[in-house]
Amino acid sequence: MSLCSQTAHQLHTQLKNRNITATQILSDVYDRIKQVEDQIGGYITLAEETAFEAAGIIDQRLQNGDDLPKLSGIPVAIKDVICTKGIRTTCASKILANFIPPYDATVIEKLKKQGVIIVGKTNMDEFAMGSSTENSAYQLTRNPWNTSTTPGGSSGGSAAVVSADTAILSLGSDTGGSIRQPASFCGNVGLKPTYGRVSRFGLIAFASSLDQIGPFTKDVRDSALAMNAICGYDPMDSTSAKFDVPDFENSLINDIEGLKIGLPDEYFLDGISQEVETSVREAISQLEHLGATIHRISMPHTEYAIATYYIIAPAEASANLARYDGVRFGYRATETNNLESMYKLSRSQGFGPEVKRRILLGTYSLSSGYYDAYYLKAQKVRTLIKKDFDEAFEAVDIIVTPTSPTAAFEFGARTNDPLQMYLSDIFTAPSSLAGIPGISVPCGITKDRLPIGLQFLAPPFDEETLLRVAYTFEQNTDHHRQKPQLN
Repeated sequence: MSLCSQTAHQLHTQLKNRNITATQILSDVYDRIKQVEDQIGGYITLAEETAFEAAGIIDQRLQNGDDLPKLSGIPVAIKDVICTKGIRTTCASKILANFIPPYDATVIEKLKKQGVIIVGKTNMDEFAMGSSTENSAYQLTRNPWNTSTTPGGSSGGSAAVVSADTAILSLGSDTGGSIRQPASFCGNVGLKPTYGRVSRFGLIAFASSLDQIGPFTKDVRDSALAMNAICGYDPMDSTSAKFDVPDFENSLINDIEGLKIGLPDEYFLDGISQEVETSVREAISQLEHLGATIHRISMPHTEYAIATYYIIAPAEASANLARYDGVRFGYRATETNNLESMYKLSRSQGFGPEVKRRILLGTYSLSSGYYDAYYLKAQKVRTLIKKDFDEAFEAVDIIVTPTSPTAAFEFGARTNDPLQMYLSDIFTAPSSLAGIPGISVPCGITKDRLPIGLQFLAPPFDEETLLRVAYTFEQNTDHHRQKPQLN
């Protein structure tokens, strides 16, 4: 079994026993990148030189007999929306094509303290706006299970590199489903923590009240290890929550006897793929067999979630992206003769079509005469959606849903129909609006050999129960052991 195909916890055991070195793991990962990256296109930037320097330091510490943290020496990929000191960070946009951050995001500082090795920065939808990674200014990222299909988005590169074994684990960001939906499409585990659980300092903002950093991993145990590394209060982030961080690995108990699991009627709609619904209902039967009790619940405001999300998120994006004006940093148009034309040309040339669409939508909904009709009303509906979840969690411990209404779709299938693309997030956007944690785990394969994801949702700051349920399901099925066949 190659080193690059193993989990972080498997590799840690071998490192601890001095059976392998960090340099050997990293070499195997980069060999794999050379073999398959031209098929996948998962990375925008590789950091090979600094990665091998970091691996050498870990190996020296191993020789010295140091007792290293569990993620030391593990090669990790980072979504290109998270600032990395000295490593180009583009947000997959022309407007930041040459931006090299002078500082690390808080999550990067935390990972470096753990001895993690950064392999490179992964491709994404520009400024995290998209559900297919087709909106990147640089390249397409292809799904390792079928390279004619998308890996999902916006964190498609981070999902694809874990499935293709060109990283052991990765970080992404989730605004309306951008970790969970790609995890579903690529057959790995994707966890969106509670809003405020992980610092957003150094995460380049899309929608500040929604964005949250989380991990992609090959199994649930690795998700717990990643959460142990990245969670915690950060005074640099005004939205960071002062909650104690438990040892999430202690949550990995193979037992859900007596747990109450809610099954919302509104998440099984017309238009959901029959294969997805069949796999999800089989998974629910398995949970019941394992001792959980299934309770039908209603979340009546779910139908308004997509409309609400696509008012609030673009409005926040409109404000956040105003800083890219060609003056302070980023792309600046040269063929200008006054300040106004420099602003206009820098932004029109620097941003791609989807980013421009969302800036226009957001600016419109915030404009005089429309603020009350759109943005204010959307915020009120957001409160009702959160109330649905609050009331549901008074009756049940966990909620289970499909992650996405379909498996991965082909390139170009939805690019000319933005509404259909936006509906890809119909099962993930409500929980993002409510700020609660969610995880997607593999639960099946379509007849065309594409993965299907199962989503668990938990009350705020109850990632422990979330991981326990996901781990129990994983330990009693073999879906997570299925791998794509790449030449």
